[in-house]
Amino acid sequence: MTSIVLEQAVATADEMRRADAAAIAAGTPGEALMDRAGRAAASAIAAFTGPDHVLVLCGPGNNGGDGYVIARELAERGWPVTVGQLAPPSSREAVAAAAACPAPVEPLASVQPAPVLVDALFGTGMKRKLKPQVAGRLADLMGAANARIAIDLPSGVGTDDGALLGASLPFDMTIALAALKPAHLLYPAAGLCGRIVTADIGIPVETRCWRITKPRLSAPTFADHKYTRGFALVVEGAMPGAAMLAARGAQAAGAGYVVVAGTGAAPGGPDSVIQRQTDELELEQLLEDGRIGAVVVGPGLGRDREASVRLDAALSGPGCPLVLDADALVLLGASAIPVARRLHGRAAVLTPHEGEFVRLFGAQTGSRVDRARKAAATAQAVVVLKGPDTIVAAPDGRAAISGSPSFWLSTAGTGDVLSGVIAAMLARGLEPFEAACAGVWLHGEAARLAGPLINADALVPALNRTLADTACSN
Repeated sequence: MTSIVLEQAVATADEMRRADAAAIAAGTPGEALMDRAGRAAASAIAAFTGPDHVLVLCGPGNNGGDGYVIARELAERGWPVTVGQLAPPSSREAVAAAAACPAPVEPLASVQPAPVLVDALFGTGMKRKLKPQVAGRLADLMGAANARIAIDLPSGVGTDDGALLGASLPFDMTIALAALKPAHLLYPAAGLCGRIVTADIGIPVETRCWRITKPRLSAPTFADHKYTRGFALVVEGAMPGAAMLAARGAQAAGAGYVVVAGTGAAPGGPDSVIQRQTDELELEQLLEDGRIGAVVVGPGLGRDREASVRLDAALSGPGCPLVLDADALVLLGASAIPVARRLHGRAAVLTPHEGEFVRLFGAQTGSRVDRARKAAATAQAVVVLKGPDTIVAAPDGRAAISGSPSFWLSTAGTGDVLSGVIAAMLARGLEPFEAACAGVWLHGEAARLAGPLINADALVPALNRTLADTACSN
C-alpha cells in the first residue's frame, strides 16, 4: 500500500520549550533531561571522531549545561577535555552540570584550540546577533580544529527561520536534541550544519511540521490498468514545450495515462503521451471526463486572454484535484478575485517559486514555513513554496520541509516537471498534502541521481529510477 510517513519532527524553539516544560511537569527533573541530552551527544561525538583532545565551548544557559555534561562524559571515557567558558552558568541545571564536570575550565577569550571543537554556546532559541568578539573567537577556534561539532544548532543561527546571526563557518556535524529544528533544513543556516544526527532524549515533541522523507508507493497489481494508475491531464497554452515537460514528469512518476490538451501543432514528445488539440469548447468537454485524477495548469499556459479562458475552464470544471504552476499563478495573482474563491472549494496544489509567491500572496513576514502556512490558509489549498529548502504547507497547518535539496534543480523547466510529478501522485489517489510531499521528494531524489549539470530533460529518466526505488508490495 502507499504510505507517506512523516516521522522526523521539526520543532520550533517554542515547541521545544513546551516539550521540556511538559516533561518536567510530568516528573522528569530538568537535571535529568540535561544529563540525557549530554550523554546522547557525547555518544554521537564518540561515534563521529576518535578519542582526541576536545575543546567544549559552554555558554551560560542550558545549551552550555549540555556542554558540561558532554565534557564530563568524554573525560570519563579517557579523552583529554578542556572547557572554554563564555560566562558562568546561570540556570540551576547548568550550575549542577558544571559542578560535576572534572575537565579544566578556561575563559573563552584565552582558551587554546583543540583538534575537536564542540560548540555548546547558545543552541536553540537564539534571536539576537552574536557579539562580534564572540563570533570572531568562535571562528578562530573552528578554523584551528579538525572536527567541528555543534550541539543542537550552530551558535549564531536563527532557530525558526534559518537566518545567520553571526555564524560564518560550517560545522562537520550538528547533533539535534530531541527533534530537528527548522534551521537544520532552512537556508542559509542549513548550509552550516553539516551532517545532522538526532539524539533521542526520551521526551515527546508535539509539532505539525516534519522533514520530507522517502515515500513508499504501491506497485501495480494484476487488477490495475492505465486509469487506476492515474489519469493526468495537462492544459497546454502558448509554450507547448513546458506543458510537455509536465506531462513527461507525470508519466515518469507513474501516471498510467497522460493527455496534453493543446491549442496548436503538437510540439513533439513521447508517443505514450497523448496530445489532443482543443478549442475552448473541446477543452470543457475533455475536462468532464470523470476518469481524470488530476489536472495541471500553468506550465507554458501564457498570460493572454486565451490563457485566462483555459485557466477558467480548468477552475470551473468538475472536482478533480488541480496543480497550478507558473503562468496560472501569475494570472491568479493579477485577478481581483481571491484565490480561494477562484478554486470553488477544489482540492489544489499551488507550486510558486519566490517571485510568483510574492505576486500571488504579497510580501509577508516570518520564516518560509510561516509564510507558506499563511498562504495555504488564505488560498485554502496546499502551497509548495519552491526553493533550496522547499516548503509544503496545508490549510490545516501541517507543514513539511525538503530535507535533501539538489541545487542542480535551479534550471529552466525543472519546476514544470515537478508539477507533473505532483499530478501523478494526486492521480494515484494521494490527498494533496501527501501528494505534494511525495512529489517534492521524488523530484529532489531524481535530481541527485541525475548528477551535476542536469537539465529538465535529463531529470525525466532519473524519475523512472527513483520511482522504482520507492515501490513496495501491496
